Amino acid sequence: MLHYVVRRVIHLIPTLLAVSFIVFALVRMIPGDPALAIAGPEATPEIIAEIREALGLNRPLLTQYAGYLAGLLRGDLGASIRTHQPVWADLWLRLPATLELAAAGMLISLAAGIGLGVAAALRPGSWTDMSARFLSLFGVSSPTFATGLLFMLVFGYYLRLFPIAGSGGARYLVLPAVTAALTSVAFLTRLTRASLIEVLAQDYVRTARAKGLALYTVVAKHALPNAVIAPVTVAGLEFGRLITGVVVLETIFARPGIGKMLVDAIQFRDFPVIQGLILVFAVMFALVNVGVDLAYAVADPRIRLG
Repeated sequence: MLHYVVRRVIHLIPTLLAVSFIVFALVRMIPGDPALAIAGPEATPEIIAEIREALGLNRPLLTQYAGYLAGLLRGDLGASIRTHQPVWADLWLRLPATLELAAAGMLISLAAGIGLGVAAALRPGSWTDMSARFLSLFGVSSPTFATGLLFMLVFGYYLRLFPIAGSGGARYLVLPAVTAALTSVAFLTRLTRASLIEVLAQDYVRTARAKGLALYTVVAKHALPNAVIAPVTVAGLEFGRLITGVVVLETIFARPGIGKMLVDAIQFRDFPVIQGLILVFAVMFALVNVGVDLAYAVADPRIRLG
């Protein structure tokens, strides 16, 4: 397994290099001039030219990328045009809030998704099953930003159960975490239900029931471990989606994470921050995929990682 991990990490290098170049080129296509954003609308052309010279924006694109790539190889993501702080410094300050939101959303997704899926699979066609399927349909079809605004309006403004925006404690985390988890809950519920129904129809499960074992014992010890293999895979990918998909949520709920940091950087044309954050998102998602493969092998010993 160690050999597999090392090989996957090595294979990530050309992928990340390609991502870095694509992001570098696309960022340069964003409308607007960072030098003008720094100097202000009343700045003279001479001042703007001096700022562009200081930032190296007047050099050829490939020359700029070569300097950026040399910095990446040293572990340097550059410095923010707006704050003049190293991108890593701002990133480490914002990252805990993003990981907190993603982890909370993932815990809710696993608990609610697998729980609802099991309940629906054990009573197919019942009100429990229909309710779980309705919630799944709602979660899949509802845009995240619309759900977040709806939760803010109902639970934050009218009922005043939770704070609408900001951070500062567990109560501030509830609405964004539930909003983030809703789509994942929908996928995990449907997948767990389908997988468990298929496993419950297997001969070894019927044999266990025929021997007089209680339904709880059969499900917990025999059926569920085999049924959760597919949900575990999807859960890992959903965690990667939660980490990289916090841009909208952190903007709506005004959470000081790297998603909000990315939005602010785009508005200010802060090229180094945009490039650094997107590259960090790519690394996170790639590492999550490796973790999913490992979890898949642990969940099913029959799988061999070559």
